[in-house]
This record gives sequence, structure tokens and C-alpha cells, in this order.
Amino acid sequence: MDKSVPALLRQAMYNLRGGFLIRPLTITLILGFAGAFLSWLEETAPAVSDIVPRALFPSHSDPQVAQAILGDIAASIMTVVSIVFAILLMTLTLASMQFSPRIIVSFVQDRVTQWTLGIFLGTFSYCMAALPTARSLPRPFAPVATTSGAMLLALTCVGWLLFFIHHISQSISVSHIVDRIAAETESVIDGMMPWPHASGRVEAGAVDFSAWDMPLASETSGYIRYIDTGKLLSLASAFHVKVRVLRRVGHFIPEGAPLFLVYKGDRLTPENRAELMGAVDLGPSRTLQQDVEFGVLQIVDIGLKAISPAVNDPSTGVTCVDQLSRILIRFASREPAPTLLYDPPSVVRVSIAWIHFDQLLVSAFEQIRLYSSTDLAVSLRMLRALGDIAASTQDPAYRRSLYRQGKRIVEGCAEKLGPMELEPMRARLAVLEQLNDQPAGVL
Repeated sequence: MDKSVPALLRQAMYNLRGGFLIRPLTITLILGFAGAFLSWLEETAPAVSDIVPRALFPSHSDPQVAQAILGDIAASIMTVVSIVFAILLMTLTLASMQFSPRIIVSFVQDRVTQWTLGIFLGTFSYCMAALPTARSLPRPFAPVATTSGAMLLALTCVGWLLFFIHHISQSISVSHIVDRIAAETESVIDGMMPWPHASGRVEAGAVDFSAWDMPLASETSGYIRYIDTGKLLSLASAFHVKVRVLRRVGHFIPEGAPLFLVYKGDRLTPENRAELMGAVDLGPSRTLQQDVEFGVLQIVDIGLKAISPAVNDPSTGVTCVDQLSRILIRFASREPAPTLLYDPPSVVRVSIAWIHFDQLLVSAFEQIRLYSSTDLAVSLRMLRALGDIAASTQDPAYRRSLYRQGKRIVEGCAEKLGPMELEPMRARLAVLEQLNDQPAGVL
């Protein structure tokens, strides 16, 4: 079996799981099949119709009532679907303009929205599948039990519509949006970094990469969305080469630019090179498969728009800073993903660059620091967030990085704020400085 199949299957499942296809289509097919099967069962076993009270259907042999009910439900459901999702798309457009275009991905992946589409379209499919059974020729037949099921589904759609409107009204709030992005980013961190952080770990010895000098250029342009480390390691071992990935997940690689540097790359055939390239998934946009920084940047985008002079919403900026601190605390509590992969245990086969804590810290706070130098509330909250992160970790290197970031915040604000505003900021910076020589604790 081709080794690229699992990677292709994983990528396909990720794309389908996050879109309006798999879950709505599955629900639609199940309900459509249920309508066809139940109507067929009624026709082949007439006793099934007797479970429906005569008060609902006085004549079980009159198909006109069943035809009218099934047809009206199908028509009304499609009308509601068209109106509701037209309004939803307009809402998403406004939300993307106000917050960030990247949040549309989160809305598309929302399960309540997918279930809503699936239930409504499934009810339509149920009615359409049952409708041909309600006929007058060659003999009159009314699928009364199936029609009762359609009525029950219609009532379910009414209740679900009310729940969906309530859900959408909550999901477009900025607090809900950034909380959902932060939760998804934490899930990526847990998957990429499953082990708790060990502050006394021994760093791997330096590796001489000077002989890893044969470049393999990318054949397509796109963002690195996923690196199949297991496949890359097994291929490098099977081909008796050593591979260094030059760019990390989330970086853009143009066609023709080197993606790998290979030790003894002359051993590779064109087929071998294609297999190595297949271990890296490239796409037109970044995703949250392995890209922790992408989740951080989504929240940063929302925070930057909030503190811009055109919007001037420091409360939203403070909310974004709070969620960023949550992500960095989770990241700091985990052991970094290995950058060197061995096979056999004594031979370095693959070198992969993952994002480090310092890089993620800069991505999270540096832009907000630059744009909030005149905003006391956001700057104070950033200093408190840095203190919370420092108090949660015992790694001295992390604490030094946090103190340096806090110092830059105060220095930037010192140019535009007065002594009264700077006093509480310097107090929080002093607490952050003390943590460099103290064990983790509570501020």
C-alpha cells in the first residue's frame, strides 16, 4: 500500500470534518433513508399504520392529506433554510469585517451550525423520500406513520431553530469567539506536546548540519500545514539519508524554494524525493492541525482591531490578552516537541524546527505592545498576563523572556504616558522581575 495514503486520508478527514459536508450530509442521508424505509415498511406491512391514532388521520386510505402534509413541510423547510442561512452568511461577513477574516473557519467548524443544516435538510429529504408512496393509483395508500414522523421532525425543526438563533447570538460575541479559538489552540498544544515540561531537562548535543547540503525544492507554493514526522523519519531511514526541514509549520514556502536539506541526497531517486515531499502538507491557508501560532495570531488580529483608533475598544483588547495568557501558560507547561528524530537511537535522521516559547511569546504580545503604548488598561493587563505566565512556570529561561517582554512594554509606554500612569506598570514589572529568582507561586 502506498505510504502517502494515510497522510492523504488524514488531510481529507480534517478538511471534511471542518466543513459543511460530512456531518450535514450524513444526517441528510440518514433521515432520507429513514423516510424511504418507513414508507416502504408501511406499504408492505399495513399493520404499521395502525399505531397512528385515528384522530390524526381519520382515513388511513386517503393519500391527499399525507401528500399535502409532506409537500407543505418540504416546501416550508427549504424556505426557512434559505432565509436562515442567508442571514447567517451576512452575519459572518459583518463579524469577519469587525474582528478578523480568519474567524470564518471557526464558524464553519461549529457543530451546532452543522447539525442545524443537517436536521433541516434531512427533514426535507425525509419528506421527499416518503412523498411518492402517498398515491391514489393503482390503489389508494397513505403512509400515515411516515407522515406522523414528518410532523414530528417539523416540530423538532421549530425547536431547533429557536436554539440555533440563541446559539448564533452567543457565538458572534467576541468573548465566545476568542474563548473558542483559545480552546482549539490548547487542543493543538496537547496533541503536539503531550508531556509535562521538565525544567531540568538535558539539551541534546549540537549537530553538525554542514554536510546536510543537498537542497530539495518545493514543487508547489503554500503554507506548511502539517508535517508527518513518522512518515518522514521512516522514509529517511529507508533511503539511508538525513533530512532537515528548513521551515516550520505555518511558514509559507514558494515553489522552487528549498524545503529540505538532505545528507547524501544523491542517493535519492525522483520517486524518493516525491515521497519525502509527500510527508509535508502544503495549502493555500494556515490551519490548526499543528500550527499553534495560527491560533495565537487569530486572537492577536481581534485584539489589534479592538485597540485601533477606529474601533477604540480596550475591553476587547483586555479579553484577547487574557486568552493569550491562557495559551502561553498551557504551552509553557508542556515539554517542547522534539526537534531531532533518531533511527536507530544513535543516528539523527530528521531535524524539524518547531516554534519555541520565545517565538510564541513575541507573536502573542509584541504587536499588541506596539499598538497599545498609549492604552493603560491593555498594557497593565499584558503585564499581569506576563506575571501569571511567569508564576505558572519554573523554567528560568522562560521567566527571563517574560521579564524582557514586560520591560519592553514599560519602556514603550514611558514615551507616551505620564508618571502617574507608569507607576502601577512599574510595580507590576518589579513583581515580574522578582519572579526570576523565586519559585513559581501566586502573585
